[in-house]
Formats: sequence, structure tokens, C-alpha cells
Amino acid sequence: MKLKHISHLQEYSNCKLFGLAPDNEEIYCFELTNKNGMKVQLTNYGATVTSIQIPALDGKMTDVVLGFDNPDAYIASYNLPNAPYFGTTVGRYAGRINKGRFTLNDKTFELVENNNGNALHGGKIGFGQKIWDVTDLNGQLVTFHLISENLDENYPGQLHVFLTYTLTEENELKLEYKATTTEDTVINLTHHSYFNLNGHDADVLDQEIFIDADKMLETNNESIPTGKFTVLDGHDFDFRTAKNCPASIDNSFVINTDVAIAAHLLSPKNNLKMSVYTDQPSVHIYVGGNCFDVLKGKENVNYTPISGICFETQNFPDAPNHDHFPSSVLKKGDEYQQTTIYKFENIN
Repeated sequence: MKLKHISHLQEYSNCKLFGLAPDNEEIYCFELTNKNGMKVQLTNYGATVTSIQIPALDGKMTDVVLGFDNPDAYIASYNLPNAPYFGTTVGRYAGRINKGRFTLNDKTFELVENNNGNALHGGKIGFGQKIWDVTDLNGQLVTFHLISENLDENYPGQLHVFLTYTLTEENELKLEYKATTTEDTVINLTHHSYFNLNGHDADVLDQEIFIDADKMLETNNESIPTGKFTVLDGHDFDFRTAKNCPASIDNSFVINTDVAIAAHLLSPKNNLKMSVYTDQPSVHIYVGGNCFDVLKGKENVNYTPISGICFETQNFPDAPNHDHFPSSVLKKGDEYQQTTIYKFENIN
């Protein structure tokens, strides 16, 4: 059911009208809370996280993700030379697909090219620019639903996507994705929050990152995977020993199998830690772009290229064009499933 069709919105105390889309369709915001005082705010425009507020040991709240105060700003951000995708759900395919082209079942599909002749993050109008339905809602959970029609951005198959955000009592934000298709297709969904454990008005350079990966994808000068891997022994981007965030990074790390924690971010200043758990084969780390030094964010804050860091848990970019990469094919009759958890802890 579409939430806007529910006649008694006052029944949902954690749901409010956020604003209107250009076609006057209503956009809503939602707030999830737990017994510890943690708050997560989301909108059904793009199934987007707009705020994550973490209570410190002294009770002070820290908003640890970048975002905007209103839907107009989110909508306008997609018209920038490089959209930031603040907090959004990326699909149908996260990352780049070389030349916007792939072959499936002996048929070649020419996708919409939106990044130097390549397809990026689902095309010109990806999932982050769509208004999702809401099928379930309570104080600690919201489920968004989207129908992506056959040949949306030239991807085959009508895709039904469900994404449930759950805020647990352990200060975990749990993301559970499910999808089915009417035809064989490719899919790679991810979450695109820019995290900053010192608050969204600071930079991330004094925060430490750990990634349980001993290799990352090798890419060319257009950030397209070559099919080879870069071994991280002795590399500046070997984060198996935690080190400070670099000022610029845009790389996919191959997560070691059967690890407890794929990655974590630590703020020595705030004594706050975020751990990332996922069942996906990689985490794409991104810092250093798409903020233009003048991008006005929440609470009148100017965001810069070092204001946040993304932990995009996903399959490999360009996997449809590399047989030795994990398969990104979703067959008709099968179900795509993915789970990612961001857990926040105060460290003494």
C-alpha cells in the first residue's frame, strides 16, 4: 500500500509529511527510535537515511550522517555535475558498468550512460530518485517497496524490491533487501550514507578505519575494474591495521570470507565506533568528492569533500562483464537477498 493512501496518518506518530515532489506527490519522513535514545530518520524519497543520531555517554546527541533538511534539496542534488547520493538506496546496479553494456542470455543490453560513457549507480534516474511505497511501519522498523518497470534505464525485467530498515536495541541499523524479477536481470543494491562519527559538521580525517580485506579491485583511469586484483600487503590502502581516513579514496575492497566484522570506523574524539557487517563480497569505500566545497547541508552546514566516508556493501562493480566475479544475475523465479548492519557503540 502507498502510505499516502492511508487516510489516518495520525495513527503513525513517527510519520510526517516531508514535502512534495515536482509532480506534487507527497514525500514522507519517518523516525525510528530505541530504548537507548538512538534515532534514525528516513524518507521514502529514495528509501533514504536522512539522519542517524547517537547518544553519547554524557547524553549528548551526535548526527553521524550527511544529508539535507528538505526533499527539495535531495531532489536538486541529482542535478549537480556529480550527484552525492546522500543516504540513498542505489540501484538497479551500484557502481559502474563498463560502457553501459552487458550481455545476458546471449542478448546485449545497452544501458543509459551517465558517467563518462559508462553506467553508474543505476543510470540517470536510479532508485534514489524514486518515491517508494511503504508496506510496514512501527517505532523501530520501516519497509519500503519499489517497482522498477521492465527496461527501466534499459535493464531487463520488472523488478520488485523490498528494503526493511530495523533499529535494534543494540544500536544496530539493519538493512534487509529482497527483490524478484519477471525476467533474468542483473542487480546490485547498496546503501550510500556518508558517515562522520564526529558529527556532520566536522571532517573525517582524524577518524580511523579498519577493513578486513587483503585485496581490492584493480581499476583503470575511469574507475572501471580491469578484472585483476591489487594485493594490499604494503599498500597505503591496507586497512587491516586501522589507520586514519585518507582524504581521497574510491575503491572496492574484497572482504575476507567468514569474517565477523567487515569494516569499522572509529572516532577517538567522540569515543564512538561503527562496525559494518554484511553478507556481500565487497565494501566500496568513498571519500573525497561530490561536495564541491559549497554544498549546503543540514543545519546550514557547508559540506566539503572530506565531510563523510561511505561504506557501500555490495557486489563488485562491472560484475556482469567479468565471469570470474561473483554473479550479479537474478533469475526469474529466484529471490535476491542482502543484509547489511551498521552497529554503533560508545567506547570507554
